[in-house]
Amino acid sequence: MSGAAGPQEVVAAIVRALGGRQRAALHQPEFAGNEWAYVKECLDTGWVSSVGAFVDRFERDLAAFTGSPFAVVTVNGTAALHVALLLAGVVPGDEVLIPSITFVATANAVAYCGAVPHFADSEERTLGIDAARLAAHLAEIADVAGGVCRNRITGRPIRALVPMHVFGHPCEMAALRAVCAAVGLALVEDAAEALGSTCGGRHVGTDGNLATLSFNGNKVLTTGGGGAILTGDPDLARRAKHLTTTAKQPHRWEFIHDEVGFNYRLPNLNAALGCAQLEALPGMLARKRALAGRYAEAFVGVPGVTVLAEPPGCRSNFWLNTLVLAADGAARRDEILAATNDLGLQTRPVWTPMHRLGMYRDCPRMDLATAEALAGRLISLPSSACLA
Repeated sequence: MSGAAGPQEVVAAIVRALGGRQRAALHQPEFAGNEWAYVKECLDTGWVSSVGAFVDRFERDLAAFTGSPFAVVTVNGTAALHVALLLAGVVPGDEVLIPSITFVATANAVAYCGAVPHFADSEERTLGIDAARLAAHLAEIADVAGGVCRNRITGRPIRALVPMHVFGHPCEMAALRAVCAAVGLALVEDAAEALGSTCGGRHVGTDGNLATLSFNGNKVLTTGGGGAILTGDPDLARRAKHLTTTAKQPHRWEFIHDEVGFNYRLPNLNAALGCAQLEALPGMLARKRALAGRYAEAFVGVPGVTVLAEPPGCRSNFWLNTLVLAADGAARRDEILAATNDLGLQTRPVWTPMHRLGMYRDCPRMDLATAEALAGRLISLPSSACLA
């Protein structure tokens, strides 16, 4: 551990990157455009709930920004993922492959479907699912017959794969799509943190059938709470809107619901915020990239610490700039977290890996050696666009 940076060296580098600031939130929203005007329009007209012009506009604008043919907005990102999994054919008793290093909402959405999370390991370059090791794991434990991939150990069908773009960095989607194609898995991208991230010139979440976004208060773009389902399939888009609107059939006055649906539509008030935020998003993304560059420069020469870079061929939104500590410096992670937070610099570790949580401890998993190692070596830094 002698070659690893101590807490004060890390604090000094962060302060340099922030131009001398010694207090900064992890990621705070920015309202500097038309937010007040658009919300006031909702209040003035009385259109504040889940129907309104801003809901329709936000869906159109979001589709245009991402390049997705269709966008269906929801009350939050977890609701979007829940419905996307249902649209992908996930049913009770299925297994769904997800990374162990993810926010708990990814696993919870699987559980809401009555399905079982099956945890996959990560790779260090992107922090996303390791496609090569996942393929090897499936070759060892799964059989494919009649178009169904089945876990030989549990007997359950493995229905879908949910890769997550950690901190906004695109994961190895081409390789993961190949894994899905080889064994017949549905692919649902959890792009909750990745609005504005691209790979090969395409926005994440637009190559497959289904992807989801989040607009929580700490995301690059916020609607307070909110999410969206992206799809290129018009039938899936129609069904997504139907399911998220309590499965109510159109009628001038009757309340006819043709299946169990969900009250998941985004209110017009929140969509108004989203429309204003989308107008400002290119500028916010540019400033976040500038901040990422300053962090990279500030940590040059700091021993045992690497700033996570965007993957080759990709353009990350740098939602959260993140330090990766060397293996021999992992023991100092909590010292660094204490020193930064004591000063007023809000830093955070990565989420507790899903397989360590009590409710998911007995779920199936592949060998998670990389996820276990990474969990103690990641520190996310203040990353608001206003810090650039």
